[in-house]
Amino acid sequence: MSICNEVSDSVSVDDQILDAARSCVLDFGLRRTTLAEVARRAGVSRPTVYRRWPDTRAVVADLLTREISVVIPDMDGDEPARVQLVRAVVDVATGMGTHPLFVKILRSDPDLLMPYIVDRIGTSQRAIIERISQAVVAGQADGSIRPGEPAHLAAMVLLIGQSAVQSAGMVAEVLPPEELARELQFAVDNYLAPR
Repeated sequence: MSICNEVSDSVSVDDQILDAARSCVLDFGLRRTTLAEVARRAGVSRPTVYRRWPDTRAVVADLLTREISVVIPDMDGDEPARVQLVRAVVDVATGMGTHPLFVKILRSDPDLLMPYIVDRIGTSQRAIIERISQAVVAGQADGSIRPGEPAHLAAMVLLIGQSAVQSAGMVAEVLPPEELARELQFAVDNYLAPR
């Protein structure tokens, strides 16, 4: 077997395992998901899963990163970078707020996300900051985004969007989803706008 095929097979096995983990979390929640059940649903052996991930939380962390990376849109249109970035933030926040996996984890296993809310930055958050930073650089070049360290602006945009997703349910009776999206758009747009 060639190296190319081995990599291709490895990726497809990883995706099978992540798909199985997604299915388990949706069916059972994080606490009742086991690597044995993930392996069974993926049609692979437990050692195959353990070679890739040490525990269920590690599999789910990679699953969340994959799910987030799928919903982050490319920003390469003709519009100013700020317009594209603001739309992307609102679209991703809205999508995450209704995404079955994230809803399940937020409602049934919020402690999984707590370290990434208060203690440390996760892989998916780093990827989001990197993508936002790139858009900020483009927006600074086209004059649609104010000056400032791109990573700092990107981190703040992440915090604004992340808090909107996490706390949307708490304020839903005074700020319904459509209005939340509108207010989020206003907040991010004004935060990034040149002064």
